Amino acid sequence: MDWLQAVFLALIQGLTEFLPISSSAHLILTSKVLGWQDQGLAFDVAVHVGTLTAVMIYFRKEIAEMVVAWFGSVTGKGSSPNSRLAWAVIWGTIPVGLFGLFLETFDIVDNYLRSIPVIAATTIIFGLLLGYAETQYNGKKRRDFKNEYDLRLRDVFAIGMAQALALIPGTSRSGITMTAAAMLGFSRTAAARYSFLLSIPAILLPGGLKGYQLVEEGAKFDWSFLILGIIVSAVSAFACIHFFLKWLEKIGFMPFVWYRLALGIGLLVLFYS
Repeated sequence: MDWLQAVFLALIQGLTEFLPISSSAHLILTSKVLGWQDQGLAFDVAVHVGTLTAVMIYFRKEIAEMVVAWFGSVTGKGSSPNSRLAWAVIWGTIPVGLFGLFLETFDIVDNYLRSIPVIAATTIIFGLLLGYAETQYNGKKRRDFKNEYDLRLRDVFAIGMAQALALIPGTSRSGITMTAAAMLGFSRTAAARYSFLLSIPAILLPGGLKGYQLVEEGAKFDWSFLILGIIVSAVSAFACIHFFLKWLEKIGFMPFVWYRLALGIGLLVLFYS
């Protein structure tokens, strides 16, 4: 890996992690088009540390309130909107954890699902599903939809199950969770905010496991590339979250739907040509 490759891949990771367009599809397409080798596990962990840092800084106030309220709920001080949202993040993470353990045990993703045809198909199929979710907003006003504090247990379960599907490359974790939330009657912004909060344990748990594996194996790597990857992915992810939430209600999901369709078709053309 050279400096240009490190910056470019970290930038792609930061910009695509939280948009509903699939970061894995972009990383694979970039590597194939430019002829780059896999960036390696250590760099992959580094850029995920960057995106995790970005989302935790952006939602630092909400996270602090949720943590305090959650401890209050478990120590008998009663329930509150923030404690319920904290529990919604915890319960919503369980399906992806269990499904991820199953896929990891049988090594299903690496053996069967990390191919370009699979990623192209999931990029297109779940892009169309996101487009269908966008139709839920036609002719309705913002007040007609729920916010992230209105999550019920069945909503959390449905969105959590949807997030588990994102372990299939090309699905897009943020895309599928926003799709599910939109179809359950949440506003675009509420769907995005809950998706971003769900991303914290979804990134932290597997990233922590991979980091632990690297330490246990005594892996050697160039810290300068890793630090660069963390910084670039963190800055780009923070900017992405900020502008996405700012513009989402104005532009809707359809630009991302069309982009996913073009990306999926592009992947198929690349593969079969």
